[in-house]
Amino acid sequence: MNNKIKLDIISDVVCPWCIIGYNNLQAAIQELNIADKVDIEWLPFELNPDMPAEGENLRDHVKRKYGSSPEESTQARTRIAQAGAEHGFEFNYFDDMKMVNTLEAHVLLDYAKTKGKQTELKLRLFHAFFSEQKDVSDHSVLRAELIAVGLDAEEGMTWLTKPELKEEIRTQEAIWQQNGVSGVPTVVFNRESAVTGAHPVENYKQFLSELVNQLD
Repeated sequence: MNNKIKLDIISDVVCPWCIIGYNNLQAAIQELNIADKVDIEWLPFELNPDMPAEGENLRDHVKRKYGSSPEESTQARTRIAQAGAEHGFEFNYFDDMKMVNTLEAHVLLDYAKTKGKQTELKLRLFHAFFSEQKDVSDHSVLRAELIAVGLDAEEGMTWLTKPELKEEIRTQEAIWQQNGVSGVPTVVFNRESAVTGAHPVENYKQFLSELVNQLD
């Protein structure tokens, strides 16, 4: 038996329900007072792996991908903003907001993992995209966020020049997709079971409580 619960969180930094789900999960962890019993790792998932470098207007993207009308898009943004506000996260949508390619953001998250700062960078990227109206595919933005969490920007940005590291991200994504992950967020518990979607705090507390009882 292990003395920690391993949580693999499969997500994308441009997925609103991923940060909402994470904040609900964190609230559950805090309420159960088990932060020292949980080990979190972020794993890559690109919502739009074929997104071109220039990105796509978010409303146009949602209409094309999901068939949403402008009214439905506005209603969805309102629901998302309300859900985010429950744990103090601000969704600051704007008319010219773009959906962007996130492959390089995922490469840098792997870099941050080697330095013990993966969660810090992940949260910075969520805030940069959703709260601060930044393009998280832009190298100047990525460099600034590395610095913001105390990482070596020069070292980190060299990871983006290595094709094999981008291929590693695609390999990780393919492995999880082959194991049935088709939507995010997906939280995998001890590599044994998983739940998809942004669950309420009480749901996460139930999942975690059962696992805590199995610890040494």
